[in-house]
Amino acid sequence: MLSLHTKIPGAPAVHDLLVLPYDQRERCRQKARLASGEEVALFLVRGTVLRDGDLLTGEGGRVVRVVAAPEPTYLVRCRDATMLARCAFHLGNRHTQTQVGPGWLRIRVDPVLKEMVEGLGAQVDEELAKFEPEAGAYAGGHAHGHDHGHGGGLLAPVPLRQKIHRPSDIAPAGAEST
Repeated sequence: MLSLHTKIPGAPAVHDLLVLPYDQRERCRQKARLASGEEVALFLVRGTVLRDGDLLTGEGGRVVRVVAAPEPTYLVRCRDATMLARCAFHLGNRHTQTQVGPGWLRIRVDPVLKEMVEGLGAQVDEELAKFEPEAGAYAGGHAHGHDHGHGGGLLAPVPLRQKIHRPSDIAPAGAEST
């Protein structure tokens, strides 16, 4: 069985395709089948998320391209940017993996979330689509070997040490601080 363990930025030739839905592209240890039918084992660095177009290699130097499989999703559209931002806020507040596009959001099929965004005024259509949710502010930026036009690096700075201020930390006027 072919073992794939290394992401590479490019290759002169691709030998096969690995077509996976998003939930399987989040797993770093698994067995899967290539488009040719050959069984492979994935042994990737923990936390690796495979993106559409990523290249993997293993023993023998064979190269496999990752393809995001179309899967059931909801496409969320809104009449204006403010409503879209409200929908994105409420989805994020529920820690929902969300793909962001020009004027739309895409989420996995979930009737409760559909009802919520429709209640905010959004139009929701079910569609089979490649699901590529945002990596998240602290996910290490798009460190998956190629740029999707979002720029490199972290999406938000990660403080090395952050002081948390509590109301009890503020001394009343005239009080001594210790």
